Amino acid sequence: MRARFPPSAYGPSVIWWHAVLIALAGVWAGTINTVVGSGTLVTFPVLVAFGYSPVTATTSNAIGLAPGTISGAIGYRHELRGEFRRLLAFVPASMLGAVCGTILLLSLPPDAFERVVPVLVGLAVVLVIIQPKVSRWVLARRAVKVEANGGKEGSGRSTQVLLITAVFVIGIYGGYFTAAQGVMLMAVMGMLLNESIQRLNGIKNVLAAVVNVVAGTVYAFVAPVSWPVVALLAGGSVVGGYLGARIGRKLSPTVLRGVIVVVGVAAIIQLVLRQL
Repeated sequence: MRARFPPSAYGPSVIWWHAVLIALAGVWAGTINTVVGSGTLVTFPVLVAFGYSPVTATTSNAIGLAPGTISGAIGYRHELRGEFRRLLAFVPASMLGAVCGTILLLSLPPDAFERVVPVLVGLAVVLVIIQPKVSRWVLARRAVKVEANGGKEGSGRSTQVLLITAVFVIGIYGGYFTAAQGVMLMAVMGMLLNESIQRLNGIKNVLAAVVNVVAGTVYAFVAPVSWPVVALLAGGSVVGGYLGARIGRKLSPTVLRGVIVVVGVAAIIQLVLRQL
């Protein structure tokens, strides 16, 4: 399928100061992905600004940020104790969704992706902005549910089916365009699971890593990828994932969220101007 993409789709040569900024963006994205999600909204605009097509920026991001999501998931291993059975149900849904998302990206014309990507970035930015309100609503809803159950927590079979379906759909989105899949996962799991926010964050990191690894593996063989960019992002994101797991609880979520929103809005403006 590589023949579908012209040589220019693979991006320009990487000059030294571009390399430095891409690596730093990878560190920041790895940190954000582990703590909040939406690290792609940092690296994606950087790559587009340096002349990479939106498709190449997306595929290179998926591969390059995968090691960072893995290191972040490993960093949350203590919070994941006792979650093996739940992950056994969720991981296949994420894998299948990621495959479907990559098929969409590779089947649709590249210009179709360029037209829809500003909308996807906008959706990601909105999700990042409303996440605090969603989290507060989730906590209030959970308290009401526990009180209605006589102080007991639990989730039935219908909730499990709904969760697996949601994880699958988010996997499709993540395979097609990775930005904010972590925010989506946190919102859905927070509404439907009776777990602490740190446990949910650990599960989110595992599922995001699965989607990135599956999508990245497919893209590596059949899509335009800039391997120098992948190497820079991979190195940076591993460091960022480690930092996010180590000091994530000490970072201000408001500051992280503000950076994501500013970068995301800048990306939307740039992408729209490219189409004019």
